[in-house]
Amino acid sequence: MDKPTSPSREDLSDLIPRFDQRGMDLGLERMQQALQAMGNPCASIPAIQVVGTNGKGSIASFIASSLKAAGIRVGLTTSPHLVSWCERISSDGELISIVELRQRLTALQPLAQTHRLTPFELLMATAFDHFRSREVELLVLEVGLGGRLDATTAHPYRPIIAMANIGLDHCENLGYSLEEITAEKSAVISPGAAVISARQQAEVASILEDKAKHQQARLQWVSPLPENWDLGLPGVLQRQNAAVAKGALEALSPLGWRLNQDVIRTGLAHAYWPARLQTVHWQSQPVLIDGAHNPPAAERLAHERQQWSNQEFGVCWVLGLQAHKQAPAMLRHLLKPSDLAWIVPVPEHTSWTQHQLAAHCPDLSSQLQSADNVEQVFSILLKQNRWPNPPPVVAGSLYLLGDLLAKQTIKAE
Repeated sequence: MDKPTSPSREDLSDLIPRFDQRGMDLGLERMQQALQAMGNPCASIPAIQVVGTNGKGSIASFIASSLKAAGIRVGLTTSPHLVSWCERISSDGELISIVELRQRLTALQPLAQTHRLTPFELLMATAFDHFRSREVELLVLEVGLGGRLDATTAHPYRPIIAMANIGLDHCENLGYSLEEITAEKSAVISPGAAVISARQQAEVASILEDKAKHQQARLQWVSPLPENWDLGLPGVLQRQNAAVAKGALEALSPLGWRLNQDVIRTGLAHAYWPARLQTVHWQSQPVLIDGAHNPPAAERLAHERQQWSNQEFGVCWVLGLQAHKQAPAMLRHLLKPSDLAWIVPVPEHTSWTQHQLAAHCPDLSSQLQSADNVEQVFSILLKQNRWPNPPPVVAGSLYLLGDLLAKQTIKAE
């Protein structure tokens, strides 16, 4: 999808409570009852549900971009947002306007209070309300957390499941083993669904195969797309995400939508999903930003660095790591002996400190530095003889990246 225009960061705190005020409260019953009270908006519209640990947003973006290229009216939900709440809800590649978002949120406040909807559930109800007004033909729903009890699973018609890479994340909510997490995510597979999956670890693949068999679903494994496919998203590993998207698009054929290869190629080439190996600038200096915030994503980012010129001489990392994340494991994936990592706080979130990380990873302590914020790190780097090459990489938290973009500390190309 071509780059949408994103409104500046807005305050909707009077309508959307802070996510951490209530804590994690997963469940389908509230959402199902709320949708019923709304007249079941979009209930008859087929959805491609995108589930997994890392790569969900990229897959959803590839799919939505291709559907737009095919002239199919598509409603897309993603999370979290970087700068604007509007990023979470789009139709035909256009973000919901802040005016409409505020109007719909206001109108749904009584419903949210009656059914005690969580902020995420309220946003999903708002999305379905918006999509009904836009008369969309297809939905692309990115799961927020897990799958079995996620608000997107309350949508009754999900004939296609696009399965991204599954790994360890949100363990406090989903379980501390791959088997537990996969069970939560594979629970979205409905009877007779078409399931398209990226390559998975053996224990994950086994559970997916068992679940698909039990549900009489069709499970298709896909391999990364070859290099002769142009992709709008950078990185070697996006070829796997694009393959999942392509498989999901082809699975639409039995439902009456036949997308030819040229349309799919166009859609994949025009996909846009920021903060994933994205090159931005700080005072004209190049910076790479990536939303990797868990060990599997850090491992994938470490794999991507092998493609960067001069990476063997060391990479300068700027990392903001929330306190509940498995930061030591992330460091061990990312850091090579010639690397340096600046540890900065994630604004408005409890974060790991350089001192804490050094205590957990004493063998890496000499490679860890501390700074008050990202801009302080950049100012220090600018005073050195030359700007790092490869450029410094800011990662560890989408909230950190969103804050930098909102304040225009960094600017996209």
